[in-house]
Amino acid sequence: MTTFLEQYTPSPWQIDHVNLHVNLFQDHALIRSKLSLRQNEQSPVPGGKLRLNGENQQLIELLVDGIKLTPERFHLEDEVLTIAGLPAECELEIVTRSEPQNNRELSGLYRSGSMYCTQCEAEGFRRITFFLDRPDVMARYTTTIEADEQACPVLLSNGNLVRQEKLPGGRHVAVWEDPFRKPCYLFALVAGKLSHIEDHHTTSSGRCVTLRIYTEAHNAHRCDFAMTSLKQAMRWDEETFGREYDLDLFNIVAVDDFNMGAMENKGLNIFNSTAVLARPDCTTDENFARINSVVAHEYFHNWSGNRVTCRDWFQLTLKEGLTVLREQLFSADMYNEGVIRMREVDYMRSVQFPEDAGPTSHPIQPRSYLKIDNFYTPTVYEKGAEVIRMIRTLLGTEAFRKGMDLYFSRHDGTAATTEDFVRAMEDASGRDLKQFRRWYQQAGTPTVTISEDWNCKSGEYSVHVKQEQPERDDYPSPGPLHIPLAIGLLDADGNELPCRLTGDEEMPVGTRVLELRDEEQTFTFAGLPQRPVLSPLRAFSAPVILQHDCPMEELAFRFANDNDQCARWDAGNQLMLRAVLAAIREHQQGHELRADTLLVETYGRTLAQAFDDPFFYAEALRMPTYAVIGQHLNTIDVQAINAVLRFYGSVFADAHRDTLLELVDRCRKLELQDNLAEQHNAHAMGLRSLRNGCLTMLMETPSAEYQRMCYKLFADSANMTDAQAALSVLNHVSCEEREQAFQEFDERWRKDNLVMNSWFRLQAFSRLENTLDRVDKLREHPAYDEHNPNKVRALVAGFSTNHVRFHAADGSGYRFLTERVLEADQFNAQLGSQLVRPLARWRRYGETQGSLMRQQLERIKASVRLSDNVREIVTRALR
Repeated sequence: MTTFLEQYTPSPWQIDHVNLHVNLFQDHALIRSKLSLRQNEQSPVPGGKLRLNGENQQLIELLVDGIKLTPERFHLEDEVLTIAGLPAECELEIVTRSEPQNNRELSGLYRSGSMYCTQCEAEGFRRITFFLDRPDVMARYTTTIEADEQACPVLLSNGNLVRQEKLPGGRHVAVWEDPFRKPCYLFALVAGKLSHIEDHHTTSSGRCVTLRIYTEAHNAHRCDFAMTSLKQAMRWDEETFGREYDLDLFNIVAVDDFNMGAMENKGLNIFNSTAVLARPDCTTDENFARINSVVAHEYFHNWSGNRVTCRDWFQLTLKEGLTVLREQLFSADMYNEGVIRMREVDYMRSVQFPEDAGPTSHPIQPRSYLKIDNFYTPTVYEKGAEVIRMIRTLLGTEAFRKGMDLYFSRHDGTAATTEDFVRAMEDASGRDLKQFRRWYQQAGTPTVTISEDWNCKSGEYSVHVKQEQPERDDYPSPGPLHIPLAIGLLDADGNELPCRLTGDEEMPVGTRVLELRDEEQTFTFAGLPQRPVLSPLRAFSAPVILQHDCPMEELAFRFANDNDQCARWDAGNQLMLRAVLAAIREHQQGHELRADTLLVETYGRTLAQAFDDPFFYAEALRMPTYAVIGQHLNTIDVQAINAVLRFYGSVFADAHRDTLLELVDRCRKLELQDNLAEQHNAHAMGLRSLRNGCLTMLMETPSAEYQRMCYKLFADSANMTDAQAALSVLNHVSCEEREQAFQEFDERWRKDNLVMNSWFRLQAFSRLENTLDRVDKLREHPAYDEHNPNKVRALVAGFSTNHVRFHAADGSGYRFLTERVLEADQFNAQLGSQLVRPLARWRRYGETQGSLMRQQLERIKASVRLSDNVREIVTRALR
């Protein structure tokens, strides 16, 4: 059944307290819940029948105020339990039975290995017990867990541990009490044989908080980095946003079987093991950074999501977009602000922009959904963060902080809305954000077009700006948006010029934020001694497609001189993109490919100074991604894109061979000299990133010399970053070194689940012709488990991002993915809906490929046992 935002009404019933008793056995669980119910006077339809959600459980008994209900008092149908004739206040007791060991949906209460755990967001609590499963029903919880002490010596839930007791027959019990009201999606329970590490954090007010990270015993030595990240996040949130933790205990548990990255349950965060476990010999720099940000993200939710939660699921970006922004600001402070921002922008353009341009496009606040699970998307998360970042840009950091303080104080302990957030920003700053609110209803990526005029006599320089929004039948344009456009003006030497608009008295130098409100506006700058070079959209001040038809020479100049790192990177990226697009047109017309001389020379000059700032240049020298290139083509031609990228790779490798080899050698020597192999700070990460990027470029002209060089890097690697970089470079070359390296990696790491995920993913991404056969065969590998989302995402979803082999001309890649979607959907609908999305963009490909993709979507749609999760994606794709 479709749910609509406009139909929201407060719940007719509220629950003040939940007393939950979970009795765990080897083959089942008995759950007894006691709900303190009362009619909600604020509801337009108070009282009446009580309707509770419930899935995959057996109802055993119902009691009201201690009296057992007879069958005529209740009705159970279509996963809804309806109870009539309840008094205005009462205690409802519900006894149910479930089988966690058979719950492969990984939602509700399930078993991962020998461990019991829960995942309740978005609608998993209804799989534990019958409940008012909606975020605006907030209650205090007392949770009693009973289990066999030998099988489950550790019993965890939200809040504070208030009692432990041994029971007859080798069983024991633990009672947890959460003093804070919360919606049921934040409930958590873990039971199993676990080890933990412990540390402490003293808050700014002097309170001591105990910190524990639980995992299986063999992984306990991999938790130190996550603990350090947690302490960094706690301190940062106090210093940056004034937010202290509010309990005396904070627990994290690492779980191998998990649909998401992590979950912010109050006081008991449950994490996918990939987002906790780390050690230099088995974790890459990329994963270290991810763990640092995910740990921070879930901790920050304690305020932006838990203390202030969502009124309904249409407000999902209220907590996720805000928390992603907080996580991004934290990561910028922990590593390198410019590089972190570049990576965020690259993700937006490679992942979120294509979603915006496809059939599953939606605003950050959708209007309807069939399954809310399908809206945990880059749009809600990353674009949601960009929208809030724009508010911060418009108000300034000081006023934004005041708005955050007001928002938290005004809505603490409540279920809020995006409107509440924006209003707090207005009230704290005195700014009118009425027009800005349109971003919450806007679908697709806006386009901002810039043109320029220069009057040498008056020294006036005019910037003409036009905004356009994609036309959509399902989400009509809400009207012109309020867009912050950060710009700078450079002189011929790359120095900042004054950005004084006509009529201004001050002469501000550096970045200036222009506020675009109309469909077309002109901004005129006065008092300039020379025609400036425009540096537009600095720091990616708005999630828009920028069209600025400046000369290639100007892009090259900005790539060498712009003072804003993000804008400088973007200029280089646009320079490469234009050259690639021109070459694709030549290739499609059957012409011989010729390299753009300006690009090759600019690349060489930039490469020559890369050692000065390895972290920045490692990012800046990467070629545009397939996804970014495809957005600029009317029809995505994967083979043409691949041919041109391989062509330019070989051109760069041949033209700058000596510089590339020198950088590989210098980075390696400095890493050894300064003992950086096991360090994961910005300096060490930058050296490895630059060296491995150079090695990747060299291998665009594969030779026996380079193959031996890569294998030696693999054999001598002192960390997982170097080992995987060598594998990644060898991955696309059919040679003895490739087979030997992959075999040795398998033999060493076969019993390590997390490391083997990378091994699967790398092979799935190979450009070699036999990749699909290899991927299909890898499904039989002992380390592969088709019921584990991490494995499936690594191998199957990994293959679907292999643009060359997934889009094989015979459609074999599409058939393979369809079979995996149908298989996964039978036991885990969330996983199935995640896998099917690459097929949804079939209209962006040529007639032949698009038709083959559409056929597979029709095949999926015709399946008799299709989940609502997958059906919603497929229906929208075919609509």
